[in-house]
Amino acid sequence: MAEPGLLPLAWRIARRELRGGLKGFRVFLACLALGVAAIAGVGSVASAIEEGLRQDAKTLLGGDVDLRLTHTPATQAQERWLRDNSAGVSQTVEMRAMAVMPDGSDRRLVELKAVDGAYPLYGEVVLQDQAIPVQEALRPVDGVPGAAVAPQLARRFDVGLGDRIRIGEQTFRIGAIIADEPDGGTQAFNLGPRAMIAYEDLPATGLVQPGSLIRYHYRIALGPEQAVDAWIAALKREFPDAGWRIRALDNAAPNIQRFVDRVGLFLTLVGLTALLVGGVGVGNAVRAFLGGRTATIATLKCLGASAKTIFAVYLIQVSILALVGIAIGLVIGLGAPLGAAPLLAERLPVEARVGFYWEPVLVSIGFGLLVTLVFSLWPLAQACSVPAATLFRDLLAPVTKRPGARVLGAIALGGAALAGLALLTADDPRVAAGFVGGAIATLVAFRLAAAAVMRTAAALPRPKGVRLGLALANLHRPGAPTGAVVVSLGLGLTVLAAVALIEANLNRQVNETLRGEAPGYYFIDIQPDQIDPFMDLVQGFEGVRDVQAVPMLRGRIVAMDGVSVDAIDAPPDEAWILRGDRGITWSAAPPNEGSEVVEGEWWPADYAGPPLVSFDVEAARAFGLAPGDTLTVNVLGREIQAEIANLRQIDWTSLGINFVMVFSPGLMETAPQSYIATAYLPADQETELEAAVVDQFPNVSAIRVKEVLENVNQILSNLGVAVRAIAAVAILAGVLVLAGALAAGHERRIYDSVVLKVLGATRRDVIAAFSMEYGLMGLITALIASAVGAGAAWVVVSQIMGAEWIFAPDALAATVFVALATTIGCGLIGTWIALGRKAAPLLRNE
Repeated sequence: MAEPGLLPLAWRIARRELRGGLKGFRVFLACLALGVAAIAGVGSVASAIEEGLRQDAKTLLGGDVDLRLTHTPATQAQERWLRDNSAGVSQTVEMRAMAVMPDGSDRRLVELKAVDGAYPLYGEVVLQDQAIPVQEALRPVDGVPGAAVAPQLARRFDVGLGDRIRIGEQTFRIGAIIADEPDGGTQAFNLGPRAMIAYEDLPATGLVQPGSLIRYHYRIALGPEQAVDAWIAALKREFPDAGWRIRALDNAAPNIQRFVDRVGLFLTLVGLTALLVGGVGVGNAVRAFLGGRTATIATLKCLGASAKTIFAVYLIQVSILALVGIAIGLVIGLGAPLGAAPLLAERLPVEARVGFYWEPVLVSIGFGLLVTLVFSLWPLAQACSVPAATLFRDLLAPVTKRPGARVLGAIALGGAALAGLALLTADDPRVAAGFVGGAIATLVAFRLAAAAVMRTAAALPRPKGVRLGLALANLHRPGAPTGAVVVSLGLGLTVLAAVALIEANLNRQVNETLRGEAPGYYFIDIQPDQIDPFMDLVQGFEGVRDVQAVPMLRGRIVAMDGVSVDAIDAPPDEAWILRGDRGITWSAAPPNEGSEVVEGEWWPADYAGPPLVSFDVEAARAFGLAPGDTLTVNVLGREIQAEIANLRQIDWTSLGINFVMVFSPGLMETAPQSYIATAYLPADQETELEAAVVDQFPNVSAIRVKEVLENVNQILSNLGVAVRAIAAVAILAGVLVLAGALAAGHERRIYDSVVLKVLGATRRDVIAAFSMEYGLMGLITALIASAVGAGAAWVVVSQIMGAEWIFAPDALAATVFVALATTIGCGLIGTWIALGRKAAPLLRNE
């Protein structure tokens, strides 16, 4: 039961003590401000992007609804229904094709888009130096149709307005350079720059062939009285087996939304990690502050103040200072969108709507308050629950009493609330749970490791060297900063080490693939009547050592074991299988390379029964499928149900021809199809092969694997830089905690240096001893962080990515360097200041 007048009295005392300023709480404020700023900033930027997605949804989608068909266009009846039941329809066709200079001197894979007169229904295509509709730029001049191309293609070919290029069998005049394409930024991955032509000019290219990988889009504008959900429901009732892929405004840019969600989740968790590391600093700052108030607390107790009163006094002070730190963090975090908006403008197809968003503000305040509560209660209870006489002897015998059950319960409750808030506010609670659990486990592991280091240092025999002896003794003396240093720097360095090793493994795999494991080219849209002459050409080409070709179609999984995909909660790592169309093939014999049957049996070579399918084992396990279950796939508007005969372990890293689904022969062969082929040859002969194939088969598109891998390598490098920069936030929090720990022991350091000088030690002796101490702490922290980081990287690379793991010690060099430089640098700064103090005043005080 609360004492009468406890809170008013505690408030008066707390207010008087706060008049002394913020001395001793600078690190406290900095730790809180950094973590809160990271969480509020990330949340505000993500909210600004999401608001931009919502406001620009129609422009990004191209309409109120987007319908997509693969291989074949909508029927006349379907088109008639769409036009009769909407305010407007725009039809576009997208595919990959080869753009070639008229003299054949250069060629480039492009993302071809054929647009009708109504395109775009929303927004506009902005052209460089031309204020005209795109349709005007595409109209024929002197009988030659126009094309609008991306700046990258114009630079590659060194061409401008009026110059000509060939796409398929048709020559086009460059009528415009595209500056902005309203619906062009939502694709997950582009293999080439954009080339845009008129819809009526597409047949002349000769690219529209049976089985070619062509996507037909129908963008729908609805009237103000038409509800999107009701319109989609009516469409499905009218054409239940059409095989549309339907997207509405709530899913206008799924790739961007997934990117924002994942990056936002990752950055928020890193911000939370920084806040957790900062929590160690909060606890150290509170402990140091109370250490400076030892005489005050003891005096208050002698005057009759109860432990509850003193606890309330300092809890009020800590809470007020926490609010100040949180406010500073919010000011910085809420300003983040202003700085991020110009950077994002060039990288996202939407404008981030900078503004004030309540959710990230409330979340960051909650995290800040809970971290303050969890990490400050222990030192508060510890200092306020011991007798006055013990507090007077605190300099010689520091307080180590464990808090009572109530305080421990409050700490546990606060920790649970902190974890619950992280899970509640995360887009993927499973990732959040793993990350938070890993962070907490790592913090505990570092704390235990620090305790083990201190016990080991105490148990070691005293070395002959005085300097080393002092360094080892300082590692385990009462009030030693060893635990704070190891814990504060450890988590940030662990993230840095894990990122460095993961990046080293991925770069090695990409580079090894670039050196020859991957095919030189993928050739797509080879027609059945072209496959024999194509194989003759490529197999007879000098330097080609292997050619593989298989027939293929595109199909979309619509049900798994009788359950519609709409009702399936797809695991995040395998959700891509259900998004859009997947390549499928058929074969009497199992693939020779790149996959292995690991469960079930392959069908007989002469099998002629109901459809069977071989499925990817990782995907099957993720969705709970096994041989005997069924898959339903929509192919060209027809739903085909097949029994899973076997599961294959697929090696996707080989970049050979592999399919998630391989069907038994007997059914797919009758559908319009095309072939996909790979060719393996020396890199210096790839360009000549591309020219020979494209010149003889204009409809065939050549995808140069080396260029794709180089782009992937660049993406990985950029991602590595970004993630390391983010890891620096956690390291910065650790440095702040380290500085706070050293500041808390500064008076003790001054006392030690003065005593050592009086006993005859030189300035060089003191600096050397303290340098060894900090060097040992930094080295120990780096070794522990490297081991934990290597374990985390091994899990990611070998278990999650399923790739071969290698240990790259050179990648850990940065971790060791950062640890040593930080600890020795911070330590020497404090030591140098301590050495500047005169001995006489301190000794007279003693």
